[in-house]
Amino acid sequence: MPSRWTRGYSSPITLQLVGPQSWTEVPALLCYDAADPFAVRIAFGDVGDESGVVDPDDGGIAWLLSRELLQAGLQAPAGEGDVRLWPAHGASDVLFLHLRAPSGEALFELSRATVAAFLRHTEALVPSGSESEQLDLDDELHVLLSNGGADPSGR
Repeated sequence: MPSRWTRGYSSPITLQLVGPQSWTEVPALLCYDAADPFAVRIAFGDVGDESGVVDPDDGGIAWLLSRELLQAGLQAPAGEGDVRLWPAHGASDVLFLHLRAPSGEALFELSRATVAAFLRHTEALVPSGSESEQLDLDDELHVLLSNGGADPSGR
């Protein structure tokens, strides 16, 4: 089953992949869906269609990040382990994003203003602090306790 995300709000962005000798432009799409209110997806490559639906199975790569992490990274170093963000010193519109996976790691430079504008749009959909209200925790708990709902006896 393909991974498809409905469009809550998405914004195209160009990141600069920082290499040892040169930088490479990387197109991406920042995606937010109120049905998954704590998360932001960054889909790399040409993965968005004209209606804003993102399908990384079409050849793109996607990372799931915490919206709170993106917000914190605009002001100060944030994150641990596989995902870290920090604003550049002295350059007001530069944000660094470091991603690490078992297959390697990448350092990107991106527009701090673009990320801030994207986050303002997500705030209009789901204000920070109200994310849990978007989730039906009783239904989610029922599904988890019933083995995904497949067997009502819970076996």
